Amino acid sequence: MSLSYTIKEGFSGFARARLAAFTSVATITISLLLLGIFFVVTINTSRIVILIKEKVEMEAFLQEPVTRQQINELRQSILKIEGVESVIFISKEEAAAIFKKEFGEDIASVLDFNPLPPSYKIFLKDDYKNSKNANEVYANIKTLKGVDDVIYRKDLIEFLEKRTRIINLIGLIVGIIVGISAIFLVSNTIRLAIYSKRKIIQTMKLVGATRWFIRMPFLLEGIIQGVLGGIISCLILYSILGISSAWFTSELKEFLKIDFHIYGLLFILGIVLGFLGSIISVRKFIGESVIN
Repeated sequence: MSLSYTIKEGFSGFARARLAAFTSVATITISLLLLGIFFVVTINTSRIVILIKEKVEMEAFLQEPVTRQQINELRQSILKIEGVESVIFISKEEAAAIFKKEFGEDIASVLDFNPLPPSYKIFLKDDYKNSKNANEVYANIKTLKGVDDVIYRKDLIEFLEKRTRIINLIGLIVGIIVGISAIFLVSNTIRLAIYSKRKIIQTMKLVGATRWFIRMPFLLEGIIQGVLGGIISCLILYSILGISSAWFTSELKEFLKIDFHIYGLLFILGIVLGFLGSIISVRKFIGESVIN
């Protein structure tokens, strides 16, 4: 098989069907750009969720009166629970100091006594910072003797997980739709190219050209469309993120960044979309009635 012939014919398809080729490249570009934006939203949503979950902690309030021995025994019992990473004891005095720092009032001067109970702040292992596992830890701590009540941001965790699932689902549906659209348009472009060369293809078959010798230029044409779409989408996405970052503070700029391997992934996806579109057409139309 002549490599120079394959390359020449692969690029010549753009000249024969310029509008169709442009439409295919534009569709691939838009498809990959939407996928890229979805990656940005998904990745940074996950970052925000992780940051919030890292701050998730439980607080177990102790029944009073409580002795030093009971405090130590309860500490050991909490640490034995699956999913607990560490605990910090908060005395009544420390609780009053925290209250004053947060609200600017000395609770003892307002009520003439300190009503805040001693407690343990409980930090979970990373695998347990989700609604299901955190609730298991919560239930186990509640059963411990000496624990009066346990609180944690259960509603917040469930809200974050639910919204994350919705975002991922929407992104997946959009990605599938635009991906199929891109494959269809590439396939249609290649079909037009095959039809325009149907007489030449028929002659090549008569003189003994192999099926892959005939197919390769059209496959290359689809891949080229995918390469162009991948490059253009990466450049547009990079520009959008760069321009958008100028409107945000330095802290928020961190949430507009994506790793450079994402651009590589978009480029590869462009090639895949172009190849799939072209392979569908050549498998369907090379050797069938359209060229007879």
